[in-house]
Amino acid sequence: MLTLHTAELLVTGPDAAPLEAGAVLVEGDRIVRTGPYADLAAAAPHARVRRWPGVLTPGLLARGADVLLEGTYYPDDPYEVTELGAGPITGAEALEALKLTESRRGNSARRGTQKLLARGVVAVAGRFTVPAVRTAVVRSGLAVVPPAPYEGAPSLDPLTGRANAAEAFHGVLEAGGAARFAVFAVADGAELLERGATTCVATVIGGRLLHRRR
Repeated sequence: MLTLHTAELLVTGPDAAPLEAGAVLVEGDRIVRTGPYADLAAAAPHARVRRWPGVLTPGLLARGADVLLEGTYYPDDPYEVTELGAGPITGAEALEALKLTESRRGNSARRGTQKLLARGVVAVAGRFTVPAVRTAVVRSGLAVVPPAPYEGAPSLDPLTGRANAAEAFHGVLEAGGAARFAVFAVADGAELLERGATTCVATVIGGRLLHRRR
């Protein structure tokens, strides 16, 4: 099935000029074409149309994912919040005190991946050593890439510490490429960097809508 995703502004990559009323035509897990919505809608009149507010960009890459998903515990809301609080738990001593089983680590990683998807993340950089965590990441649909040096502490928001939003993009949007992108409820890249990835309204991986703000 053909699906046409359109937003007020389309940014296909770090070096691409923003396109007003742009769109991405998707078939299966691949991009068929990008360009003005009017052109793509005329070329594929039977495509299902998804209209999004804001800016459609390549999905984001989260650095330090081993720390975010293996070195952090996300309490199960609402079952553990009264005892542990709602915030993520980090630090070797705090994690040791939880006496985590591999199953609990995997469930925490699953909750962590949902937080990443809700921030427009489509890929994570890191090396996972806990099998249950690795399984949770793979099942989430997130691509895993080798770790790379970075400054500062890892963050669920890949835009943290970036000089511009494009630095956090994972890949580009082009014909034949993977249908892997995100949409943010902002006016442009400058506002995206200022307000952060929690402005995400939709995340698409492999042509599938894996997050949609309700």
